[in-house]
Amino acid sequence: MIRVLSPGLLTTVQDLGRPGLGDLGVPAGGAADAHALRLGNLLLGNEEGAAAFEATLVGPEVLFEEAALVVLAGAPFGACLDGAPLPAWEAVEVPAGGRLAVGRAVSGARGYVCVKGGFDVPPVLGSRATDVATGFGGLDGRPLRAGDRLSVGPARGEPKGRRIDAAAARWSGPRRRLRVTPGPQGEWFGENVVEAFLSRTFRVSASSSRTGVRLEGEALAAPARSLVTEGVVAGAVQVPPAGLPIVLLIEHPSTGGYPKIGSVISADLSALAQLRPGEEVRFARVSFEEARRLLLDREARLDAPGVFLS
Repeated sequence: MIRVLSPGLLTTVQDLGRPGLGDLGVPAGGAADAHALRLGNLLLGNEEGAAAFEATLVGPEVLFEEAALVVLAGAPFGACLDGAPLPAWEAVEVPAGGRLAVGRAVSGARGYVCVKGGFDVPPVLGSRATDVATGFGGLDGRPLRAGDRLSVGPARGEPKGRRIDAAAARWSGPRRRLRVTPGPQGEWFGENVVEAFLSRTFRVSASSSRTGVRLEGEALAAPARSLVTEGVVAGAVQVPPAGLPIVLLIEHPSTGGYPKIGSVISADLSALAQLRPGEEVRFARVSFEEARRLLLDREARLDAPGVFLS
């Protein structure tokens, strides 16, 4: 059992979400940086989608009432275990009575506290993920609060090692240039607007959330024609009439009515999730074939020899 002493800024229980339910209006949700969650869980010997804590910018402080094996994955936080610095991307034994203080993010935005066995909260629609936008899953559909107590599930496999190779850990780090494929309404904008989108630098707005990353900067010329509401995906770059792009994130609605100038490739969604307010970001165009190759390359490296080290 784990008791929450301080919840941090926005800490939720997340797994790999509820894909395939968009036709019912249910967002896929889950970990914003799914790659980091998968790496942390695989190191521990968990199923890659085991439920973990997702901390945003400022993490929680928790008390372990029983001994546990823990990995901090994703963005580096100033974490301490019983007052001693706790390294990221390493499997660390926490004794019964141990206090883990995750602290503030050093860089990036989201970190994951993965525990061997995963957090055992009731699944909703096949997932333990918290959907903050609609308020279900996890712990009553809300972020953690002081006084919450969570059980840990049974261990199912042996750890793959003690730590993750530094190069592998960098795969899920923040990136200031995100790669995009052409959007379904890309031709509506005209090549001059598309080139402006690719050449300008934008800043991440403080109003960004798990629903979408809002960008600030020089506005783009939005198309004059209207769009019938249609299905959308994570990574879609919508351009509303004001001209400032919104990049949809993991809790995006099933449909949207703004034209889409591009889409962040699947291999860069974790990097998108690690952008923090005030950071600058630019976009680079790639082909659909290149986007597919980059995703397959990342997946091939996920469990490649040398990723999990003793």
